[in-house]
Amino acid sequence: MSTPSDPASQPDIEVLSFRLDDQKYCLDIAHVREIRGWTRATPLPHAPPYLKGVINMRGTVLPVIDLGLRLGGPPVEPDEHKVIIVVSLGKLTAGLLVDAVSDILTAAPDQIQPAPEFGIDPSDSCLKALLMIEGKLIRILDLDAVLPPAAGAAA
Repeated sequence: MSTPSDPASQPDIEVLSFRLDDQKYCLDIAHVREIRGWTRATPLPHAPPYLKGVINMRGTVLPVIDLGLRLGGPPVEPDEHKVIIVVSLGKLTAGLLVDAVSDILTAAPDQIQPAPEFGIDPSDSCLKALLMIEGKLIRILDLDAVLPPAAGAAA
C-alpha cells in the first residue's frame, strides 16, 4: 500500500538542466517561463553584486541574477553564447544568467536525494536536493533560496 511519503506513489518531475562553469544544475521546469539569449542589463545602484541589473522583457522590468555569483562561484561572463533562464516563483519573476542550458530531464522520486547537511548552513544553501542521473549527481536548485523575497522588493 502506498502512502503520500512513499516515493513510489509520487509522480516523476521534469527539470531543466543547465551549466555554470563546469558544474551541472537543474530546476523544476514548472518554474521556467522561457529561455532567452543574453541581453545587456541596466545596472542598479546599491544592488547586491550578484544582481547584474534589469532588462526590458516585453514591457516588464526583469531583474537578472548572475547565478554563478549568487551561488558563491565565479561570475558568468556575459556574451552572445550565454543564456537567461526566466523563472517565476509566486509573484516574483527573474532571469538567471547561466553558461548554457543542457536538457530537459525526467526524474523519478527515487533518483532524488536530500542535499548533505554537514558543514552547510541551511540558511545559506541554495540546494534543494541532488539528482542521480546516469551515475552523475546534478544539483537541484531551491528557487526559494535563490530568489529571496527581498530581491523582488522595490527599494
